[in-house]
Amino acid sequence: MAAAPPSGQVVYEQDGVFIHSSCGKNDDQDSLIAGILRVIEKENEVVVDWRPLDETLDTSNILCAGKDSSSVVEWTQTPKEKCSRGADRPSSYEAEWDMVTTVSFKKKPHSNGDATTHANGESKWSFLFSLTDLKSIKQNKKGMGWSYLVFCLKDDVKLPALHFHRGDSKLLIKCLEKHVALDESPDHEQVLLVKTQKSLSQSFENLLDEPSYGLLQKLKRDPYTVTMGRFSKVTNYIFDSFRLSDPSNQRRPPSEMADLIHDTIPGLKINQQEEPGFEVITRIDLGKQPEVSRREPVSAEEWAKNMDSEGRILDVDYIKRSIFKGGLCHTLRKEAWKFLLGYFPWNSSKEERANLQKRKTDEYFRMKLQWKSVSEEQEKRNSRLRDYRSLIEKDVNRTDRTNKFYEGEDNPGLILLHDILMTYCMYDFDLGYVQGMSDLLSPVLYVMENEVDAFWCFVSYMDQMHQNFEEQMQGMKTQLIQLSTLLRLLDSGFCSYLESQDSGYLYFCFRWLLIRFKREFSFQDILRLWEVMWTELPCQNFHLLLCCAILESEKQQIMDKHYDFNDILKHINELSMKIDVEYILCKAEAISMQMMNCKELPQAVSEILGIESSSVTPDSDTGEDESGADLSCPTSLYQSISTPVIAANGTQDSAQQMSETQSLTPA
Repeated sequence: MAAAPPSGQVVYEQDGVFIHSSCGKNDDQDSLIAGILRVIEKENEVVVDWRPLDETLDTSNILCAGKDSSSVVEWTQTPKEKCSRGADRPSSYEAEWDMVTTVSFKKKPHSNGDATTHANGESKWSFLFSLTDLKSIKQNKKGMGWSYLVFCLKDDVKLPALHFHRGDSKLLIKCLEKHVALDESPDHEQVLLVKTQKSLSQSFENLLDEPSYGLLQKLKRDPYTVTMGRFSKVTNYIFDSFRLSDPSNQRRPPSEMADLIHDTIPGLKINQQEEPGFEVITRIDLGKQPEVSRREPVSAEEWAKNMDSEGRILDVDYIKRSIFKGGLCHTLRKEAWKFLLGYFPWNSSKEERANLQKRKTDEYFRMKLQWKSVSEEQEKRNSRLRDYRSLIEKDVNRTDRTNKFYEGEDNPGLILLHDILMTYCMYDFDLGYVQGMSDLLSPVLYVMENEVDAFWCFVSYMDQMHQNFEEQMQGMKTQLIQLSTLLRLLDSGFCSYLESQDSGYLYFCFRWLLIRFKREFSFQDILRLWEVMWTELPCQNFHLLLCCAILESEKQQIMDKHYDFNDILKHINELSMKIDVEYILCKAEAISMQMMNCKELPQAVSEILGIESSSVTPDSDTGEDESGADLSCPTSLYQSISTPVIAANGTQDSAQQMSETQSLTPA
C-alpha cells in the first residue's frame, strides 16, 4: 500500500516506478524498490514526488529540495524531536512540506545508486523536489530494457534513477513540459536541459500575484492563458521584470528586447532582415487605397433562389462573394455556416446532407460514449483525461457568461459546451483541449443550437486553427512573421516606429490571431467577421489584413502621441469591444486590393496572400495571362453582385468595370 496521496492537484501519477538500489550489482528481487511517482500542482509551485509502496515508510528519511535551496537535503530529527513526535509523526504531504520549512536541515550528499541504510537494516527511499530546482533529465532513448529517468538538480546532485516497469516515461516528460521548457542537450542526446526562461504555469488570475521571477519562469508554457486576460498588464509586468533585473536599470535596446521575446517563443524571428530566407522589402508605392462599401446581408430569400429543386447551390462563387461583401442574416446562419465551415459539401443535395448528418450523429455519440463511460476509478489512472476535464470545466464556466445562451447556473448551453469539448478530446486526443478553444466553439454552438452540428462545425473550424494550439506554436510563429511582412510593405515607417519602441515583434497581436479576434469584437460582430473570413475571399490570410487594418487605423494616434512600449500595449488592449467591424472589413478589403493591384509586389507578400506570380512580375504591363484573364485583381469577387460596390481598377494603365454600376480609379 502506498502512503496517503499528497494534497494539491495530482496532474500525473504512475505506479510501477522502481528504484534499483543495487544499481546492477545483482538481480535479486530485494534490490528493486517499487514506488509511485506523482507530479503535484500546488498553489505556487509544481512538485515531483516519489515514495515507496511500503506503507510503513519511515518519514524521517524523506529526501527533498528545500524551498530556499536547490540542494537535496535529508530531514534529520534530534532524539528529542523523535521522542516528542512518536506515533503522531505527520505523514501527509501537506505536513511534510510544513516541516520542510520549520525543521533544521543537514546537507546529504547523494549519488545515483547509493542507498540510505537505517539502524534496522532496511533501505527506505523517498524524495520530492520543486520543478524550480530541476536542472536536467537523463533518459534512455534506445529502447533497450525498461525506460528510466534520472533527475539532476541545480547543484548537480543526482537523484536515484527511476525505472518505469509499466510503460515508458514519455507521458511524464509530456506532463513536465507543461510546466518547464525542456530542450535536448547539444552534447548528449539522452539529456534534456531545463531552459532558464521557463513557462507560464498558472491561470491569468494567479499570474498577477506572482513575483517577477515566477513570471520569467512561466511565460512560454501557457501563452494562451496570458493572452486571454488583460494582456497588456501582464506583458507590462513581464517587461518590467526584465528591466528591473538589469543592474543598470536602463531601458534595453529594441534588439535585446526582441531577443527576450525570441527566447520566450523559440523560432519567432520578426523583422530580422539579416536572417536567411528573409526577403528585404524596400519601400514600394502601393498607391491610394480604394474606397470600398459593403452590401446588405444575404437574406433567406436570396439563398433559396440560388438552390435547385434537389437543394444544390447553383452558383457557389456568387454566394461566397455575397457573403464576403455583406455577411448573412441571422436566420440563415444555421444552414450557411455548415457550408462555409466545410461540414456540408457545397455541391451536395438536400438528401445527401441528411444522410451525412445521420452518419455524423452516430459517429459523434460513439465518441461521446467513450468519455462518458469512463468510471471514476479509470479516470484516476488517466491523468490526461483528468487534465482535459479540469481545464474544460474551468473554461466553460467563464466563457461568454453574459450571453443569454450561456448565462446563469445549470444552463443547458454550458452543458453542451462542456460535452462537445470533452468529445473533441476523444476525436483528437493528441491535441485534446487547450485554453482558448472554448472561445472558438461558443459562437458556433450559439448559432447551431444543436450538439451534433455544432461539434462537426467546430471540428472543421479546428482543422483551420489546429496549428494555433499545437505545443510548438508553429502556427502562431508563422502568422506573426507574415503579419510583420505585410505591415512592413503597407507602412515601413510605422514598422520602424514600433521597432524603436521594442514592439516590432507584434506580440500584442497574439490574442487577435490565436482566437480570431474573439475578444476584440462584440459577440454579434464576431458572427459577422467569422462568416466573412470563412469565404476565403478575397485572398489567403485575409485575417492578417484585418490586423493590418486595425493597426493602420491606430497608427496616427500611436505615433502622434509618441506611445512607448507600455502605452502601445495598453492602447491595443483597450481597443477591445470598441472596433467598428464594418469599417475594418472595408479597410482590410481595400488593403487587399491595394496590394493585389501592385505591379511590384514582393514575392514573400504574394505567397502570403496566395496571389499568382504572374500578377506580381515587374515587367507585366497589363496583368493578363495568355488567355486574357486579368490576374492582377480578383475581378470575380465583384461581378454579379446586385448591390453596387466601389473597387480599385485592375491595372495601372486601364480601368476595368468592377461592378454593375461603379468603379473608382485610385490617383
